[in-house]
Amino acid sequence: MGDRLGERATLVQFSSAFCAPCRATRRVLDEVAGMVPGVTHVEIDAEANLPLVRRLEIVRTPTVLVLDADGREVRRATGQPRRADVIAALGEAVRDRDGAS
Repeated sequence: MGDRLGERATLVQFSSAFCAPCRATRRVLDEVAGMVPGVTHVEIDAEANLPLVRRLEIVRTPTVLVLDADGREVRRATGQPRRADVIAALGEAVRDRDGAS
């Protein structure tokens, strides 16, 4: 996944095929990633990537990981996130990277 990391932060979404909240989550994350320069949204099919799912202890979909620019997990949420919560988590990831307060 390293080659798909955003310059400032990455929103990683674990989804499954018949997950209605996953579709709504995709829309929210795409919208937020489009608003914040240097942020990338990556969606991963949980069923097709079971070794990764197990290693990261993903237990349901959707699960969203907010990674900083170095790929470190800053925040994790299960279920459909609110846009405001995603923006706040991104602020944390970017602040850590940019050194802002």
